[in-house]
Amino acid sequence: MTDKYEGKIFLDHIGVACNDLEVASNFWRILGLAQGDDDELVASQGVTTRFFSTSDEHEMGRPAKIELLEPTNDDTPIGKFLAKRGQGIQQICFRVENIVGLLAHLQNHGIGLINESPIQGAHGSLVAFVHPKSTGGVLVELCQL
Repeated sequence: MTDKYEGKIFLDHIGVACNDLEVASNFWRILGLAQGDDDELVASQGVTTRFFSTSDEHEMGRPAKIELLEPTNDDTPIGKFLAKRGQGIQQICFRVENIVGLLAHLQNHGIGLINESPIQGAHGSLVAFVHPKSTGGVLVELCQL
């Protein structure tokens, strides 16, 4: 068993829970980040997302982003997060080449997962979440485009 995942891994985005996409978007626009074309409803997660891109390009062809997350109602993961913790960083997402392989690698090393298999995420990606108890308190999302 190797101690290191052998595939490439990149910072994809930082998810920020918010009560209102328009209000939360103001700072990111003023900062100069480029807003994506369309908001996306991810019904399986009960959230509407809006992405803002940084200007750094890297090998896998996508700049790192800020993802604003507005819940569709209070009884969703983001709705519950907002009720408990308020607005702010909700998760950090890493883009990987082989999400299934990485999930198996993490499980083999005793890392707790919220999703043992990938689920459908925004922009048609496959996503899975690592439990914060295994990461020092940070919700980590893994995605594969």
